[in-house]
Amino acid sequence: MPKPEQPASAGSGPLFERRYWVDVQRPRQSAAELLHHIECHLPDFSPDLLADFEKSKGTEGCLTVGDEYSIKILGPWNGDVRVAEMGEDFFELATLKNHPEAGRIRFSLRAHATLPETLRFEIHSWARSRDGLVAFTYDTLGLGRRVQQQTWETFCQRVADFSGGLLLGPVQVETIKQGINVE
Repeated sequence: MPKPEQPASAGSGPLFERRYWVDVQRPRQSAAELLHHIECHLPDFSPDLLADFEKSKGTEGCLTVGDEYSIKILGPWNGDVRVAEMGEDFFELATLKNHPEAGRIRFSLRAHATLPETLRFEIHSWARSRDGLVAFTYDTLGLGRRVQQQTWETFCQRVADFSGGLLLGPVQVETIKQGINVE
């Protein structure tokens, strides 16, 4: 029996919407080619010491909807995710029961809205803490938040480096803390 998803509505505390993005000009490959490479080599882009991705369900190789990954996260934060959705310019992971967060995270790669010959890689999450203890250590003490931010900043940097293009500034980070009422 598959492990159930852990949607944001099942979590505790405020909902956090987080975005991490990087813009790369004149990459060596198209957005579709680069995204395909990420889908086929997901663990290579995440820093092993902070968040080690290992496919636990699905066929070897590129990710497909339904694949699951076990993530060994620095500290007592291990969790599982499932590939919930894929499109031509994105893929989305859903947290599974007992993951420290409850929600989803989307990885997208597309042409920049205004800059020519530029791609934007973005990681966009919508999540709450799994429970009050995780909320306290993650948000109040800030321990998990720092690990998570470093993980996704490194992921973005590795995508930019692999693209072979010109990095247009540092990885950008935006966090929006919403209320505790989640539909």
